[in-house]
Order: sequence, then structure tokens, then C-alpha cells
Amino acid sequence: MIAAAIVGARAVHVIANLGSYSHDPAGILTIWHGGLSSFGGLALGIPVGFVSARRRCPQLRPGAAADLVAPVLACAWAVGRLLGPQFEVAGGGKPTSAWYGMYYAGEVGKRLPAPLFQAAECFTIFAVALWVERAVARRSGPVGMVTAVVIGLWGLSRFVDEYFWLTHDNGTDAVEIASLALFAIGVAAALALGRADRRRRSKPLVGTDSELARSGTPT
Repeated sequence: MIAAAIVGARAVHVIANLGSYSHDPAGILTIWHGGLSSFGGLALGIPVGFVSARRRCPQLRPGAAADLVAPVLACAWAVGRLLGPQFEVAGGGKPTSAWYGMYYAGEVGKRLPAPLFQAAECFTIFAVALWVERAVARRSGPVGMVTAVVIGLWGLSRFVDEYFWLTHDNGTDAVEIASLALFAIGVAAALALGRADRRRRSKPLVGTDSELARSGTPT
């Protein structure tokens, strides 16, 4: 999963900056110079993880596996944002004169501490995911709800990060569009799962008294 995530993250970064690498093909392999796309890492790492889980634990349903992994990803993202960009070159956000601005290597003047904002957002998503997980467990709710909530909230947070905190060096809105798409997918999935769960709960039990008695259902 780690290897797949790195390959995917690098591939999407190279594709997004193909003009720069077309003049320097050897630079595609210089991963130590930076250049990893979070969307690319997820796009390749998660499917490889599901395939691996399916082979090693076939009794684990994909939806249940996703609900287990989604909060962990949110927490891991928060830790990564809290530690990684604080030590890298040009790790800050937009220029600011606010008191909470920070100085980052390779950047002139104070910058918005975007990594700290991102860490706070993802820790919040992690807390919400745990709350949803417990609520779903108490009510025997639908499988996939935790994943849908995490996808929706993370997409929204990524849009906020890119639009309000981070700089736009290349002028593209691809990340914002992808973030809004994830937000829409998460919201739509959560609504659909909730609607299906309500229909399931409101559906009357069908069967004879003897059948219900054998199943342990009160008549």
C-alpha cells in the first residue's frame, strides 16, 4: 500500500506538471526533490489495500473494511500535516500580517500556517468519524456511513484549504474541483445510506407466527 501510494502520488504530480518534466524526463524519478499528490496517493494506494485485504481476509466485507480504515486515514492525515510541512521548504500558505502567521524556509515574510489548519481540520474529522461510528454501532446502522462522512468532510476541508489558505502557483482549480466532487459524493452517499436505512427500519416484518417464533422475533 505504501509503495502504491507513493507511485500514484508521484504519477499524478508529474501528469499535473507535465510541461516541466517534458524538458527533464530524468526529474520524474527525483522524488527526494518533492512533488507528491495526495489525491494520487489515495487513488492508487486504497484500491491496492482493498485487493490485499480481499486476498488475505475474504470474509471482511469491503464496506466494513472502508469504515474501519476511514477514521484511521483522517487521523494519519492530521499527524502528517502537523509534522511534515512544518519542516519543509515553502511549507506555508498565503502571505499574511496576522499575529498567528509563521515564517517558513524559502518564503518571504510571514505565511498562514496552513499545515496547522489542515491538522486541526483532520483531527476534527477523525473525532466526527468516531462519533458516527459509535452512533452507527448503537443503532445497527448502514455499513459505509462512516466512510461517506469522512469522504464528504475531507473533500470540504481540502476545498477550504486550497481556496482560503494555500497559494495558487499554477493558477489551476483542479484540486478545488476534485475536492468539491469528493464532498458531493460523500454527501450523496450518506443521504442514500440514511434513506435506505430508514426504509429498512420502517418495513414491516412478513411471516407467519410460527416462522417469527422460530426466528426469535416477538409476535
